[in-house]
Amino acid sequence: MQKSTLSVIALCAAAVASPAAAEKTKFEYWYGLDGYLGEVVQQTCARFNESQDDYEITCVGQGGYATAVQNTIAAFRANQHPTIVQAYDAGTADLMLSGQFYPVQQMMADFDIDVDWDDYFPGISNYYASSKGELFSMPFNSSTAVMYINYDDLKAAGIDTAPATWEEFDTAIRAIKANGKACPYAYAPDSWVDLEQFSMAHNVPVASNDNGYSDINSELLFNTTLHVRHMEDIIRWKDEGLLQIRTTQGGLNTRDSFAQGECSFYFGSIAGHQTVTNTAPADMTWGVAMLPVFEGTERHNTVVGGASLWVLAGKTEEEYRGAAAYLKFLATPESEKFWASNTGYIPVTRTGFESLVEEGFYNNPPYKGREVALESLTYTKPNNLTRGIRLGGFIQIRSEWNNEVQAALAGQKTMQEALDTAVARGNAAIAKFARTYKGKQFP
Repeated sequence: MQKSTLSVIALCAAAVASPAAAEKTKFEYWYGLDGYLGEVVQQTCARFNESQDDYEITCVGQGGYATAVQNTIAAFRANQHPTIVQAYDAGTADLMLSGQFYPVQQMMADFDIDVDWDDYFPGISNYYASSKGELFSMPFNSSTAVMYINYDDLKAAGIDTAPATWEEFDTAIRAIKANGKACPYAYAPDSWVDLEQFSMAHNVPVASNDNGYSDINSELLFNTTLHVRHMEDIIRWKDEGLLQIRTTQGGLNTRDSFAQGECSFYFGSIAGHQTVTNTAPADMTWGVAMLPVFEGTERHNTVVGGASLWVLAGKTEEEYRGAAAYLKFLATPESEKFWASNTGYIPVTRTGFESLVEEGFYNNPPYKGREVALESLTYTKPNNLTRGIRLGGFIQIRSEWNNEVQAALAGQKTMQEALDTAVARGNAAIAKFARTYKGKQFP
């Protein structure tokens, strides 16, 4: 009897001592979201860790999208990079040609994890896929730009409906100003909204070669398109006191200026919907609508923003199994509902979206209106100009646009001069990228 008991104890001790039984496979995930949205990312990580006993993910905030990409590049040199990184849309081209990643569609197949890739909305998945349709990274926090509207201010100015055209928007902000509102439109330069989403909705190019998709040796064109007219309107509205520049450097940003009722309109990501919900006065009547288009223009789909999850090269098979398990966890309708409920982001799959529609998710506040983003993304089938932008050096291109537009807003040059300079400097960044990857093309 005693011998039997000792044998059982010995067996138990051996099991506890076994590394396979005692230790979970640990791996890191670096993400760029910060503030409230970063907190929700941490919750997804905690939910995954609690859902199973084999893996432990450590999620590390990097304080911004650009910082996440830059820190990952630096970490690669020291062989201290994470297994997964959340990389925003502007970093897609650089990551694709770097080759330092494990394509998620291939990884999931390698580990016999069944994913219905056709279930992903094409307007979202195409941005992160090869020319043959293979997904290189996993769509995660997906968004598009929308117009935020204070309907109380609009009604007080004698207008009943949200402006659908830029001409109607001009009329609306003039009426709101005439009614005594000091800030009809909160504005801060944002190439993602003012250039990229605007160009998609109007079906005009940002760059040659199908916005860079068909050749890495491309040239920017946005100083010759309807974008110029739009940005000259921005200058005019500023000069006429119809918009106020709102940045964190000067106090409240555009979103918070809107949420606190100071300004009647702002344009931004649908991801801000939850933050506005959390901070706007309870008696404020507000909502979102698709971006306006110029009269006489046929509206097209806008493009996905946000970020995707890239699995990086140089890790062990067990770490990859953990990464695959985490991505599978995120792809479930339950996880998509959690993410959509706690942020303004939209589901990335038809199944996830349709399950929310069926249960009436979008019928009432605080979620009502978030479906507008998906309506905008799927308004038309993406074509060669509206499927996205694939330019090397795109992070720098955005920075050049922002710097030059700020100079124009400060009165240092005309808007045309600013856009011409942004194009010239952006083209230099593209040319440098093309030299770095000479002889290569996007897969």
